[in-house]
Amino acid sequence: QVQLVESGGGLVQPGESHRLSCSSSENIFNFNDMNWYRRAPGEERELVASINVGGRTNYADSVKGRFTISRDNGKNTVYLEMNSLKPEDTAVYYCNAQNVFNYWGQGTQVTVSS
Repeated sequence: QVQLVESGGGLVQPGESHRLSCSSSENIFNFNDMNWYRRAPGEERELVASINVGGRTNYADSVKGRFTISRDNGKNTVYLEMNSLKPEDTAVYYCNAQNVFNYWGQGTQVTVSS
């Protein structure tokens, strides 16, 4: 059973930076894509950023230029570096791993507020 554990959520001020981590119980080379999703209150789940096994990245327009997804294969961990945070970035952030199946972490809350 694959386990994904997110960490790093919390309360941050607008304009600040923050980093989320997603640790996988399995070698992340086993997954075609590692993704970060988020769900804001009353909103649909949104794909924020993805990175494939070759390191290619994609971002939602809402975070492009502010967020960076990266992976540390040796640690089986994927990161989401978030800069210039805005109140509208407030959401529960979920780590997702995809191959034939979809695997999800439990989510971590990020609140951007002064």
